Amino acid sequence: MRVLIANDWGPETGGVETYLTWLRAGLTEAGNDVRLLTSSAGSAAGGSADYVAFAPTGAPGRALLQLANPAALLAVRRAVREFRPDVVHVTMFELFLSPAVFAALDGVPTVLSISYYKPICPTGIKVLPTGARCESRAGLVCLRSGCVGLPHWLRDRPRYALIRRAVERADKIVTCSRWMAGELGRHGIVAEPLVWPVPAPSPSFRRSRAADPLFVYAGRLNVAKGVDVLLRAFAQVVAARPAARLAIVGDGPVRAELEALSRELRIAASVEFRGAVAPSEVERAFADAWALVAPSRWAEPFGSVAAEAVVRGVPVVATGGGGFAETVDLGVTGLLVPPGDARALAAALGRIADGALRELPLDAVARARTKHDAGRHLEAVERAFSEARFARFGTSLTPPAARRLNPS
Repeated sequence: MRVLIANDWGPETGGVETYLTWLRAGLTEAGNDVRLLTSSAGSAAGGSADYVAFAPTGAPGRALLQLANPAALLAVRRAVREFRPDVVHVTMFELFLSPAVFAALDGVPTVLSISYYKPICPTGIKVLPTGARCESRAGLVCLRSGCVGLPHWLRDRPRYALIRRAVERADKIVTCSRWMAGELGRHGIVAEPLVWPVPAPSPSFRRSRAADPLFVYAGRLNVAKGVDVLLRAFAQVVAARPAARLAIVGDGPVRAELEALSRELRIAASVEFRGAVAPSEVERAFADAWALVAPSRWAEPFGSVAAEAVVRGVPVVATGGGGFAETVDLGVTGLLVPPGDARALAAALGRIADGALRELPLDAVARARTKHDAGRHLEAVERAFSEARFARFGTSLTPPAARRLNPS
């Protein structure tokens, strides 16, 4: 099967880009011919991308071309003409490629993967300026709540009309969790949840908790991730348990502010900012951890870091709702707290420090490994591709994974 993957691929590599890198490799290993199309704004433009569409990174140019990027239209047409894909996998087209890519896909079976809120929320995170999670459908409320200003809101009227038309052109829509399927459904988008995979533990991984309570955060350092709430909660933990430690693995735009906050709270000696590290170093941090902490303010569409912890037998303390509520078996593999609630988070960390969830049940870990198995997910994606072709033409291709399972 010839598969074209089209993705904005922004300047920073996040969860979606990591997933697509894995997906491309997995589909290729399964016997498919896979090509990648991205915008010039992305980190893949000078390396792994086979086709690159120009996209400005400056605000004025981007605001205009987010309505329709003619370079993206031409790049997709070229890819379709040269590569002749059997199916196109599109995700995150709103920021740089624009809805114009779908105008070049008439006649080509298309699977749209929606793994974040941008198609239904102008800020992309569904968090209000107050820090509370937004539970409203996009519209005039976005202006009234202060999420966007009047020029932005007016520009978004035609933009979101084009996004809706693009979504309607997809032959099949998939998403990363049941939570996201529900959120999209509230906005009239029917999507099938295909739970994302996470890397299995490396052969050398052995969990050996640190002698004293050690909590680990792993991820981007931005406002939506709620690391400031974690620091305030941890300050309460340290006041009662001076030996406790917190390791913050990752980097981002608010790192300096977080380091300043740790000094202000007088816990800097108990907090280690490790910066961005290789995946193997993240796994090593998991090995020592008493718990992985994920204090996100927003409802994570999936939240891969929690799944990565559970499949390694590491308890999770996370905010409720979103993908975390599907990954964490409450009281069995972790604890859930309200977003933005430092006191509740401190209480949950205190429970872990006092011995709760010391070892996760083996059957719970096994279920998580099965649920997030890479091979299982790959077969589901190939089925989605075949279903998209059937929806378009009334015929399907037998996915390589299915041929392996049914060699006769």
